[in-house]
Amino acid sequence: MNPAHRNVARTTSGRKSTAGRGDAHGGAFVHPALFYDNDDEYLAGTVPFVREGVAAGEPVAVAVPGARLGPLRDALGGDGPGAAAASVAWLDMTEAGRNPGRIIPGVLRDFADRHPSGRVRIIGEPIWPERSATEYPACAQHEALINLAFAGRNVSILCPYDAARLDERALADARATHPVLIDASGERQSGDYAPDRIVRDYNRALPAPAEAYRIDFDLDALPRVREFAWAWASRLGLGPEQAGDMELAVNELAANSCLHGGGTGTARIWAEDGRVVCEVRDAGTITDPLAGRLPVEMSPHGGRGILLVNHLADLVRMHTGPEGTAIRVYMRT
Repeated sequence: MNPAHRNVARTTSGRKSTAGRGDAHGGAFVHPALFYDNDDEYLAGTVPFVREGVAAGEPVAVAVPGARLGPLRDALGGDGPGAAAASVAWLDMTEAGRNPGRIIPGVLRDFADRHPSGRVRIIGEPIWPERSATEYPACAQHEALINLAFAGRNVSILCPYDAARLDERALADARATHPVLIDASGERQSGDYAPDRIVRDYNRALPAPAEAYRIDFDLDALPRVREFAWAWASRLGLGPEQAGDMELAVNELAANSCLHGGGTGTARIWAEDGRVVCEVRDAGTITDPLAGRLPVEMSPHGGRGILLVNHLADLVRMHTGPEGTAIRVYMRT
């Protein structure tokens, strides 16, 4: 690990962690980053967090990459009677959180909102070394936006970071998106905490594809946009169910463009790195950084938009500003 990450206080299995206590950090919401170099440090930082929550009767969820679930469950006593692991909700983040834009509404808020009384604890590991360069900006923004989405909530979210394998950019961004830092040498407040800057920094213009199929649309042309999305998604390699999801996602985005983005827009679709990508672009600006990331009523009468797209897609990337908004939907072939 970079020496800059070693001047934080030690958390071990033999010492009580303060990572779950709101009063220890001056507020109801607690959001520490745990830097770990190896399996022992991973367990030393996560096991006490879970045990203390279970002992206090707090609901606990663990959403980490699948390879981490077994060792953590075993360290908590497995699924035997009375074991702490038996009281925990377990999720494989590589599936539940493959789209970073889905993690807040579909994983974190989904669990926390089902337990509105008392403190809730969650371990969430949204960034791992195998994340692609295309995915990473959405991951960094997600970590920054957790602080806004849970402000004032009686929730503790511990985010592990593989400091031995992640690059310096990811670790620097973690220091900017988490107010508290923990590693094998201890715990401290982050002097680099600036989540709003991370949201801005990763609101980058999306690079143009080498080649794409395009359609311009207005409200009257929405049926043609749906046909366009279905036909090209199928031709580019998506199966019927995935092509249907792409059609639905593109329809939601195009409808938003017509209603809120100036009345017209452009859709483009292409294949890229084992995915089919469709971009919807319009002249509007999205000013709410949590757009599409908070649970809303998923009714056929509206209120879903980008949220529904986040639930459907394997990845969503967005760039918005005074010049307009572009949203890209990625589906794995």
